Amino acid sequence: MLNFILRRALILIPFMFFISLISFLVIQLPPGTYVDTYVNNLKMQGGTVSEEQKASIEAMYGLDKPLPVQYGLWITNIVLRGNFGNSFRYNRPVAAILKERVPRTVGISIVAIFLTWIFAIPLGILSAVKQYSFWDHLFTLVSLLGLAVPGFLLALILMYAVYAKTGWMISGLFSPEFRTVPWSIAKFTDLLKNVWLPLLVLSITGVAGIIRVLRASLLDELNKQYVTTARSKGLSEWQLILRYPFRIAINPLLSTLGWMLPAVVGGEIVVSKVLNLPTIGPVLLEATTAQDMYLAGGIVMILSVLTVIGTFISDILLAVNDPRIRIN
Repeated sequence: MLNFILRRALILIPFMFFISLISFLVIQLPPGTYVDTYVNNLKMQGGTVSEEQKASIEAMYGLDKPLPVQYGLWITNIVLRGNFGNSFRYNRPVAAILKERVPRTVGISIVAIFLTWIFAIPLGILSAVKQYSFWDHLFTLVSLLGLAVPGFLLALILMYAVYAKTGWMISGLFSPEFRTVPWSIAKFTDLLKNVWLPLLVLSITGVAGIIRVLRASLLDELNKQYVTTARSKGLSEWQLILRYPFRIAINPLLSTLGWMLPAVVGGEIVVSKVLNLPTIGPVLLEATTAQDMYLAGGIVMILSVLTVIGTFISDILLAVNDPRIRIN
């Protein structure tokens, strides 16, 4: 097991370098630079910028250097100093913006993933065990609706329903009067009154997908010979399911842990705009539209690193759950 973990950990080093390179190249794909966007906005407002002024701005932000030099300076500052550069749009260090937004985003995403698994796994097992029953058809219908309804639309519907019934307008993680005050019991209570809706919206799609995957995988395992043999030994049905076929059927879900967190973050961009959440999604959207390359690159880099770390954890969980995987 230790050799398996060490092999996977060693793979991460060159993979991280490759991810940093891809992240930097991705933010360079849109035509033009932040300076071009800045100049165009000034012209739309009736202002003018000379070529000398434009060149001075490019030199100030380091955009006049070749791409390899820009990448070398960017990745060196990140690795050695933790400096992701300065945001053009916010005129602040990118690291400071990430420090504010990433913990909130990761916290909301992890809780949403936890809730997703807590609800989806029992429902998926029940749907497979009660195949073609009323419960199976009900969970199938709920899953299809969860996959079909966009998250932002569900958020709008739930916001309207809550406001119509209670007069409570959910917008952000805190009510306006609690956003700048120190932590207290009242502020924590206000957080609970607001955060349940984004958690519900972010969880529903994940629950729907996991139910379908787990149901299909478990149905394949329930018809195999080893299950019949285990059943003949006198094990109770639920003990048999959890001890044998469930451990095999859960493997496809464990393998998806690596991209679940970035998927939740990606899915919460529009939801966060609708619900006015102070997470990383809206910042990424604004950074890409404004061509704020260092901010966008920092966010893409963080999400990529989270994907790699999640995949590493997923590999370990798979190896613990199924010893056959350690051979690979």
